[in-house]
Amino acid sequence: MTTRNELAPATAARLAGVGYIAIVLLAMSANFLVRNQLVIPDDPAMTMSNIAENATTFRFGIAGFAAIAMIDIGIAWALHVLLRGTGERRSLLAAWLRVAYTVAFIPAITFMVLALQLSVGGDAVAGLDAGQREAWTGLAMEAFDITWLLALVAFGLHLIVLGRILVASRIGPRPLGIGLWIAGGAYIADTFAHLLMANYADFGGAFLAIVATASIVTEVWFTIWLLVRAPRTVATLPGKEPELVAA
Repeated sequence: MTTRNELAPATAARLAGVGYIAIVLLAMSANFLVRNQLVIPDDPAMTMSNIAENATTFRFGIAGFAAIAMIDIGIAWALHVLLRGTGERRSLLAAWLRVAYTVAFIPAITFMVLALQLSVGGDAVAGLDAGQREAWTGLAMEAFDITWLLALVAFGLHLIVLGRILVASRIGPRPLGIGLWIAGGAYIADTFAHLLMANYADFGGAFLAIVATASIVTEVWFTIWLLVRAPRTVATLPGKEPELVAA
């Protein structure tokens, strides 16, 4: 049971679920409608031109990614509140891994800011000619991609720990926990495939399809569970009888 001054696990579950929905909406805007539309792989000149012509849109994309990072910290806290009854250490590990992902992802946003400054010009890049600015803009967006990929290793580990918690404590459906394992492993495998395979681009679509499918299906299911089922589940402590989670 929770005391009057503590956040109830039911409320934490709903906050985490709402946070997931917000992240999906922001990611669709910042990643798919802004970054993927303006950044042209292997064409830094066109990328710089697109960003310069759509600077305000690109700024909204940067703001969207920044908002996602802050919401992820809130989700890490809310999930810890919800799951700490299943084991304090595992719950903290899951929370810290998600925070580690966020901390590692924030530098990626900085590379987008750098790409914007290079594209629009100004005193900060006055010493560079157009060709140099184009090359550095392309490099900045490549650095964004790699930094995000590296951060996803921590996020993948976070999902694996979450899956372990759900399976071990039986607070959620066992298939959901297994799905989180698979999604987490897919993120990690995709990152190392990028790093270790020189010809990743030749068949990287297969990896991306696996990661996207595992992530979308499992995390949508997890979001629904947080919003609908988690407040009515039973939190169990190892070696103790189950206790109803207070709403």
